[in-house]
Amino acid sequence: METTDSEPGRGRCFFRWSKRQLVRCLALVGLLLIVYHSCFHISRMTTESMEPTLLGRSWKDSDRVLTEKVSYLIRQSRRWEIITYRRGDGMQVMKRVIGLPGERIKMLQDGRLFINDRELLIPTDLDSLQYFPFGNLADGQEVDCGDGYYVMGDYSRDSDDSRFNGPVSSEDLIGRAWYIYYPKERRRFVNR
Repeated sequence: METTDSEPGRGRCFFRWSKRQLVRCLALVGLLLIVYHSCFHISRMTTESMEPTLLGRSWKDSDRVLTEKVSYLIRQSRRWEIITYRRGDGMQVMKRVIGLPGERIKMLQDGRLFINDRELLIPTDLDSLQYFPFGNLADGQEVDCGDGYYVMGDYSRDSDDSRFNGPVSSEDLIGRAWYIYYPKERRRFVNR
């Protein structure tokens, strides 16, 4: 004689299994959200100020950049890295580090940069960069970085950077621009 008692038991087992899978899935999603919010930040380049490294002309037509926050827990920003930070007005910005804390920066009219009175040579992989002596670097003025970072846009003719706003405080740093994930044809790591 067959009993049908196993059918309700099978349904309860399936329900318990489904409930465990749902709890595991929600825990994984929660863990991924915690990792994302503590280690990464998504940015969108909406101006031409970092061309040709980062492209952006509008909200729709722009590079989407993944910024990582972890390396700054271990070390300071390095010269020539592109960093993401918040300005005093709350706007999020990406620029290239030129001057480090404790340094003095000066630019001659021909665009040559000097750090602590020694000429700063642009690395060969960045030789397309051309900086212009505007703002606080006009007329060969020297700027003290203090405890901040002197940053400039790669397209410095149209860049609202440290030449106009002064050095960036380390408290304002979000992280290091790490990877362009969109558009698909521009996917690559940002910093060397």
